[in-house]
Amino acid sequence: MLPPAPARGIVVHMAHHHHHHSAGDRSYAFAIGALLNGGFVAAEVAFGLAANSMALLADAAHNFGDVLGLLLGWGAAWLIRRPPTPRRTYGWGRFSIFAALLNAMLLLISVGAIGVEALRRLASPEPVNETTVMLVALAGIAINGVTALMFLRDRHHDLNIRAQFVHMAGDAGVSAGVVIAGLAIRLTAWQWLDPLTSLAIALLIVITTWGLLRESLDLAMDAVPDAIAHDDVEAWLASLPGVTEVHDLHIWGLSTTETALTAHLVCAQDAEKHQLHDLTHALRDRFGIGHATLQIETVADAELCRLRPSHVV
Repeated sequence: MLPPAPARGIVVHMAHHHHHHSAGDRSYAFAIGALLNGGFVAAEVAFGLAANSMALLADAAHNFGDVLGLLLGWGAAWLIRRPPTPRRTYGWGRFSIFAALLNAMLLLISVGAIGVEALRRLASPEPVNETTVMLVALAGIAINGVTALMFLRDRHHDLNIRAQFVHMAGDAGVSAGVVIAGLAIRLTAWQWLDPLTSLAIALLIVITTWGLLRESLDLAMDAVPDAIAHDDVEAWLASLPGVTEVHDLHIWGLSTTETALTAHLVCAQDAEKHQLHDLTHALRDRFGIGHATLQIETVADAELCRLRPSHVV
């Protein structure tokens, strides 16, 4: 139970910092991935132009967006390890959210460029060197597959890590599709399969990126993280012994790995002392919330609280 509040509401701050150091521990993955994929993009552009393959050039544009995303993720992994300052009291953790958001936006922008050129090629197919296309795409499967594996372990704990894993795994799949398209062109001589494949790549980018864009945009707008149900947290806090009401409850992401909570708890005057340390552990273990600030109020305090109505922020 929570301790009885004095004449005026008191604030109890609990910060059980159980950081997932995924991004920090994965700095080498960002660095190696950016280096491998940067070199591969240059090779794809060169061989794509030589082979006159829109599919290779489309994949190069896609991979270039991923290289920028890896560089952004690398920067975020470094920044979130910097300590808070009097000006930035939460540190730089939020940059990991912006990195994921920018990554998604870059990929969707590349879709437009791919689509325009693919439609032009579809209307007027041009001959393609399918052997070069297949060999380069096979290299792409290997490079993107290895990079994706480096982000496999922590993808469920960090949106920034998951963004990289989704894109690298998707790129490996795209490269496999390009290999199949090159083989089909060799067997049928249907040159229109090349721009059609690039359109399929563009569609795949949209499908795999849309969820990431929505989730990162939600976090940037202080929405409740997808993994946490607001109503469940509210019901659990209200069920604590001695708590008669919960209001002004806010839950938001401090970064792609850390979640914060603030709330006012109205407590009965005869509430017994509650172990705040246990409550901190419970919030972390049940809901993944490691940074909580609670204001404890009496019934009289709650009557005067201007933040009590649910429509007031």
